[in-house]
Amino acid sequence: MFGGNSNWRGPIWMPINMLVVRALLSFYGYFGNTFQVECPTGSGRQMNLFEVAREIATRLTRIFLRDARGCRPVLGNLAKFQSDPHWKDNILFHEYFHGDTGAGVGASHQTGWSGLVATLIDIFGNLDPAQLLEQGKTSVFLRKPSET
Repeated sequence: MFGGNSNWRGPIWMPINMLVVRALLSFYGYFGNTFQVECPTGSGRQMNLFEVAREIATRLTRIFLRDARGCRPVLGNLAKFQSDPHWKDNILFHEYFHGDTGAGVGASHQTGWSGLVATLIDIFGNLDPAQLLEQGKTSVFLRKPSET
């Protein structure tokens, strides 16, 4: 029914993940450190909602970073893109990503959506959970990226 060049087809889609992260941070601002959930599911590990949001952001960011072998999951099994010095640092921002490997799938020019990973890096690189609880969600969502 949704074959071919259909939309809404990827297991990891950046805009939906951004909405989830934003909602988790908003709920963390309300519930604070006392409300915890199991993350990842089945692990027995309890996290507050800020920690869950950070975990999701970390997983999304790792799609674009080199792993222990020096490969970027976003580039999949494409040897030329993984090792060629002219291509290995040209990161593509795909429409969506493979759920198990993180390999980019679909259109490779979706910087409007997948470029949001830079916002995740900025938020979790500069925001302290105590700051969020003290200053509220405006400290996250209304600050300029250069403010720390």
